[in-house]
Amino acid sequence: MPMSSSAPASSPADLNDLYRDNHAWLVSLLRRRLPDAAQAQDLAHDTFERIMRADLAQVLKAPRAYLTTVARNVLLNHVRHERIARAYQESLENLPEPLAPSPEEQLLAVQALEQACAVLDGLPARTRLIFLMSQLEGMTSPEIAAELKLSVNVVKKAVAQGIKHCYFAMVG
Repeated sequence: MPMSSSAPASSPADLNDLYRDNHAWLVSLLRRRLPDAAQAQDLAHDTFERIMRADLAQVLKAPRAYLTTVARNVLLNHVRHERIARAYQESLENLPEPLAPSPEEQLLAVQALEQACAVLDGLPARTRLIFLMSQLEGMTSPEIAAELKLSVNVVKKAVAQGIKHCYFAMVG
C-alpha cells in the first residue's frame, strides 16, 4: 500500500541526526564569537530548541545555513540581553543601597528593557534614531532636523511613525 501524503516529511530521527552531525560545528561557530565555551554550548542548545519548533523539512534542505541563521539570531538576542543588563547594573551602582531595587525588580526591569529594545528594533535605523532623540533626549523636531541635516517634516513623520509603531506593539 502506498504511503499516505499526510506522512511526516521528517522524524525525530532526522532531528537526532541533525544534532549529531552539526552540534560540534555549531558550538565551534559560536565559540569564535563568544568569550566563554559554556556560553557557546548554551546558545547552541537554545538554537536546537528553536529548531525543534521549526519546520524540520525546511531545516533539512540546508541545515548549516538554517542553523547559522537561527544561531545568529540567538546570539544577537544574547548580546542584547547582556548589553541591557550591564547598562542597567551600571545605572544601579550610583543608587544608595536603600533605593536599590530587589533582585526580582531588577529582573523585571531588564525584561521590560529587552521588550522595549525589541520593539524599537522593528523600526528603520533612522526612524529609531529620530524617535529616541525626541523621546529620550527631549529634543524638538527643529533641533533633531538641524543635527541630522533633515527637514523638520521628515523628523515629524519619523516621530509619528515611532509612536505609531510602539502603540501597535503594545496593543497588538
